[in-house]
Amino acid sequence: MNYVDGFVAAVPTANRQAFIEHARKAAVVFKEYGALKVVECWGDDVPEGEVTSFTMAVQRKPDESVIFSWLVWPSREIRDQAMARIMEDSRLSPEANPMPFDGKRLIYGGFEMVIDD
Repeated sequence: MNYVDGFVAAVPTANRQAFIEHARKAAVVFKEYGALKVVECWGDDVPEGEVTSFTMAVQRKPDESVIFSWLVWPSREIRDQAMARIMEDSRLSPEANPMPFDGKRLIYGGFEMVIDD
């Protein structure tokens, strides 16, 4: 079954277009190295929580929006091989494609799919 990398971050709302351009450039690279699908979402109904929430997890500031993204890979093995090469790809270097948000507050993880209906 496929493997998924998930991401949540806070992006300055003023950087929406810069984020979209950043994500488009990155998507080309991810797909070139084997990702089956790249999905980038801009939050528009992300409620504040009392105990936990997306906004709390990324320490969203009043002038920021939450993004939620995922990559679908054929397998974890292919993802692991691809990520090693992706991290060395100059097209994703901070100089070539700077992140328009605070990467220290990016939450990410890899997930084994157990249901895909």
